[in-house]
Amino acid sequence: MEILYCDDIKPGDTPSYNLCKTIYLYHPFGAKLAEGPCRLAQSQEREISIPNSPETRLKEAFEAEWKALKCDNTILQADTIKSVYGASVLIFGAQDIPLNQPIQPDQLADIDIYFSVFDPLNVSGSLVSNQNPNAPDFQKHGDIVSQGKQYHRSRVCVRFNELPIYIAYNQSTFGYVGRSCYQRCLYQLKSFVQSMITDHHVQEKAGLLIVKSKKPGSIIDNIMAGVANIKRTMLKGARTGNVLEVGIDDTIETLNMQNTDVAMTTSRNNIISNIALSAGRPFRLLTEESFTEGFGEGTEDAKQIAAYIEAYRKNELEPLYEFLTPIVQYRAWNREFYATIQRQYPEYATIPYETAIIQWRNSFTATWPNFLREPESELIKVEDAKLKAVNEAVATLKDELDPENKATLFQWMADAYNDLKMLFPSPLDLDFDLMIQYQEQQKIEEKEQQAQQLAAMGNNSEKSYADNAGEHWKAINGSHILIDGEGKVIYGAGGNLNDQYLNPKSKSENREKSNGYDPERQAKENTIKPEVNQNEGEKMKFKAHINGFSTNDRS
Repeated sequence: MEILYCDDIKPGDTPSYNLCKTIYLYHPFGAKLAEGPCRLAQSQEREISIPNSPETRLKEAFEAEWKALKCDNTILQADTIKSVYGASVLIFGAQDIPLNQPIQPDQLADIDIYFSVFDPLNVSGSLVSNQNPNAPDFQKHGDIVSQGKQYHRSRVCVRFNELPIYIAYNQSTFGYVGRSCYQRCLYQLKSFVQSMITDHHVQEKAGLLIVKSKKPGSIIDNIMAGVANIKRTMLKGARTGNVLEVGIDDTIETLNMQNTDVAMTTSRNNIISNIALSAGRPFRLLTEESFTEGFGEGTEDAKQIAAYIEAYRKNELEPLYEFLTPIVQYRAWNREFYATIQRQYPEYATIPYETAIIQWRNSFTATWPNFLREPESELIKVEDAKLKAVNEAVATLKDELDPENKATLFQWMADAYNDLKMLFPSPLDLDFDLMIQYQEQQKIEEKEQQAQQLAAMGNNSEKSYADNAGEHWKAINGSHILIDGEGKVIYGAGGNLNDQYLNPKSKSENREKSNGYDPERQAKENTIKPEVNQNEGEKMKFKAHINGFSTNDRS
């Protein structure tokens, strides 16, 4: 009623502190304009990522501490107060620590802290910014003071709704700072209250019945008046299932409000549209029915609201999240928590706590998901495509890597799988240290098996004699080695078998061949001798001809 019967409210008037409070508490659009954007932005949780760390443990600890401190509610309160009055101050305090002293990060885990949100009246006077254009603090707030107590700047986060304007004093904030979200739409908010009264009157008249009856004459005696009263009483009490008799010339109908309905609907929609335009809010954000319809049909209204909410998250809410995040990090990842991490992850045993928490904070990222949510079937398709890409990458690289890099590859694969929540609700947890040990043991067993096969081949005289027939390639346990005519390994097996004889029995024959005539080698030389004895050009042709074949063909 203060708004409705305040004749002094004209277009362009500035609302006072008390009037802003009244609108927020009682006006139908008061809370929706102030709280609506923040509540809609917080309807989705941020996606936290901490790479190169025990991510799962860190995320769980951070989210638990965030909820324990009720940070989401604190941010909602600070943003709402900022919208209602034009400015708000978020502070965090601690027991037994003076307000004008900073709190060191390593103290946060050991003290009881609290958060408070101040409106302009709580900090009246300290939000009055300097209006001297040549001053360093021009259009900036000074030190925050509440009831004579000054707060250290590291313990406050001041938020303004819109930008301060030079020499533009705002009554709702008691200073030259931001302005209330109700300021531009104050007159339209008054008009909306009038439309509510009109709705009430129309609703009262909607049940009105009009009876048209023929008059009995110029003189109505008491009997006729009594009959008329009986008719009206019976008509008033009649309902479905009753039978009511009226005269032939009597007519009963309701009040015709056809024209009124069109005028009321048009006027009401125009008022809401003007409020949304003046307050800088999307029209569909103020009308729940149209808002739902837009998302259901995928119209451009949904995209407009999504773009507005994403911008609101970045410009209005992000500073509040950045103010609270370090506090939660130091409390969640305290020294006791780090001791459990060192026991569970040996690689952190020699890393100091200060180094680890700096690394974690530097790699910490929190991003908002897309406000336009895809159907579950579409999300499954997207995750299925990601799964195929991960599997192809692993299949391509796994055979080319050493055990340590292969373990890193599988760790990346497990992290990728754990991000696909729609396909894999349960996380995949692999012991990568055990994987590296297993792969190294496999290599040792393969080498031992190769040595045993070589020893077995050395005891086979017929096979050893065949190996000494000439220089050729031979496969041993999946590995290819090159053996010369003397049975000696000259290439292959990673160089581990070079200069070793496969046939100890053939060593005496090898010595005879080195001192005397070797028929097989001489036959081989005679085979290529006619080509070799040609001129130099013919020799080059012969070498090119031989190099064109594979190794087995050349041997």
